[in-house]
Amino acid sequence: MSEATRIEENVTCLGCGCACDDIAVVIAGARIREARNACTLGVRWFGDGSLPGAISGGRSAAIEDVLREIASLLRSARAPLVYLAPDLTCEAQGAAIAIADQLRAFVDGVTSSTSADGILAAQRRGRASATLGEIRNRADVVVFWAVDPAASYPRFQSRYAPNPVGVYLPQGRRDRTVIAVDVGAQRGPADADVRIQMTAEEEQLFLASLRASLAGRALGNQSIAARVTELATRLNKARYSVVVTDAESPPSVPSGRADSLIALTQSLNATTRCSLCSLRAGGNRNGADTVLTWHTGFPMAVDFSRGAPRYTPGNAAGARLAHGDCDAALIVGNTNAIPTVVREALGATRIVVIGPRASESTLSAQIRIDTGVAGIHESGMSLRLDDIPLPVRAVLPTPRDTASLLDALGSAIAAQGASA
Repeated sequence: MSEATRIEENVTCLGCGCACDDIAVVIAGARIREARNACTLGVRWFGDGSLPGAISGGRSAAIEDVLREIASLLRSARAPLVYLAPDLTCEAQGAAIAIADQLRAFVDGVTSSTSADGILAAQRRGRASATLGEIRNRADVVVFWAVDPAASYPRFQSRYAPNPVGVYLPQGRRDRTVIAVDVGAQRGPADADVRIQMTAEEEQLFLASLRASLAGRALGNQSIAARVTELATRLNKARYSVVVTDAESPPSVPSGRADSLIALTQSLNATTRCSLCSLRAGGNRNGADTVLTWHTGFPMAVDFSRGAPRYTPGNAAGARLAHGDCDAALIVGNTNAIPTVVREALGATRIVVIGPRASESTLSAQIRIDTGVAGIHESGMSLRLDDIPLPVRAVLPTPRDTASLLDALGSAIAAQGASA
């Protein structure tokens, strides 16, 4: 191995919410040549680590002047938006939220468009959750509800369930029963031990009947009775079951699924142990929800316009932009991951983008500043899909650090406010 090549061990991958922290990154010539142990999704997320370092759209190339220009643009807005896109450290997310507070802006992120149903359901009901470590070590019955992790969370099955050996499951996969619940075209793993199928129209009745069966009652629908009885029996016999669902489900998924699965797992804890595992996409999305909650008490759709945070999940970024309620937007993070509904609603809004590959963004932004990717070029904290905090560290230099840049922008905003 040449002297110019080095290996960074135990790197955390934010390619999906599993945040695998056993990646060995091979670096040569200031480029990533290999990401060992990473899945195909992780390999794509790491890429070769190259980034542009441009500042575009500002009248000056000096970063101090550009930040003052951004501060002026945002301060002149009647109703600014601060939007948290993925690939940020928790520190950068916190700095962006502080700017929203300064500006009395509306702050939101991708969660409002992708995972709001599950979060709102958990706020209404609570949630029987578990760490991925507990699932790995204890879960002897694993139910994949309308999700095959192999597609979007490729290492979930090999690292957490059902394949690895656990403290109470010394034979790994052989000690576990895997149940795939197929809902319409949304199918569970192909190698499941038990497969239960239903149409999308049957799902809510099936879940209600399943909860009734667990409580010793019957709803009397004969078309699904046998399937309900089979699943209820297997869940009741489990020592520790886990229901795995995709919190990033497409808009076509009925909004009642998240609420019903929470209720199901809670009811199972009356007779056995059961938890709900909600899979999340990458880029430290859980971190955005958590950091926003630390700062405001709410995980998404927070309005600072009255000077104190207000929670408006029914009127999130996409809806506000579509109604013309935001006249300027500071978008921080990877714009490629912004949901289509938000991207289309941005329309003619004045936009500033700060984040990785901002200069290459397809958004019609007035000013763009390239920064690094959390976990590749920037160090800090991130959260796994089970809300366990994990450190991420830079393995390559950054064109400029996002959190530091946002802190400087906050200072520029404060200075202009003091001189006004």
